[in-house]
Amino acid sequence: MSLLEVRNLRVEFPGRHGTLLAIDDVSFSIEPGEVLGVVGESGAGKSLTGASIIGLLEPPGRVAAGEILLEGERIDDLPYEQMRRIRGKKIGAIFQDPLTSLNPLYTISKQLTETILVHMDMTEEQARKRAIELLDEVGIPAADKRIDSFPHEFSGGMRQRVVIALALCANPQLIVADEPTTALDVSIQAQIIALIKRLCKDYKTAVMLITHDMGVIAETADRVAVMYAGRIAEIGKVRDVIKDAKHPYTKGLMGSIPVVGHDVDVLQQIDGAMPRLNEIPKGCAFNPRCPDASDRCFSERPDLMATGGASRAACWLYDGMAANG
Repeated sequence: MSLLEVRNLRVEFPGRHGTLLAIDDVSFSIEPGEVLGVVGESGAGKSLTGASIIGLLEPPGRVAAGEILLEGERIDDLPYEQMRRIRGKKIGAIFQDPLTSLNPLYTISKQLTETILVHMDMTEEQARKRAIELLDEVGIPAADKRIDSFPHEFSGGMRQRVVIALALCANPQLIVADEPTTALDVSIQAQIIALIKRLCKDYKTAVMLITHDMGVIAETADRVAVMYAGRIAEIGKVRDVIKDAKHPYTKGLMGSIPVVGHDVDVLQQIDGAMPRLNEIPKGCAFNPRCPDASDRCFSERPDLMATGGASRAACWLYDGMAANG
């Protein structure tokens, strides 16, 4: 059984001028110890999908349809207090900017021990000891001394390590990591990626890794879901999607990444921009920008289907293969 299953998820934002559909019929699963990368342009719905899973959708956003199951139990319709107990204990979260995740007025010790005491049956002394072990685990030097520092006394990379320690406080089975390396320089990025990979291996922790950076996905993830305009365009093993992308959008993304040692005069680009939520075209949302669009693409919306390769793509180019498979 999958650790996390998302089935036909729809997220809506009701407003005065109508309801905006931000996530439309998204389905995927994550196995224990697996890293699922979620990639796409800004506004594709990556972070909203993660926020739906951890129950932190900003009002008036709401899960309008579909189900989110953790270990076979539905969690998207739980009351706030029940979801609060799951968030932290079973699902951890790492956000893009550690300064917004950490309270500047409290020491690291207070923030870690408070989280541990909420979710685990420990005394304050035991919680402090556990907090020092966690800081040590994520690579904070002299953790027993640094634990009483404030967030501003740490560098950006060290703050992100503290946030990862915070996410690990109650040994969650799943971590939703939303752009965890974006604000860090390349050397610190590599350290954080290595840390996430080690945690998955040592603790069988599953990770949903949301990012813009295909390099981070290639280095860290086992599978990748490419999102476009609130839907999954393609999903498959990282190697297959990078080496042999099937969806025209994924091909465009891969073609726009410079390759070391390959001299090209002009990098491939995807013309146009992703549509606004209130202007998503009929049929496939990518049709205005797609070089392979046919009449069917402008009238019917494709679902994920077999492509003849290892990945699945939401594209009518593979309709015959889906029928044969």
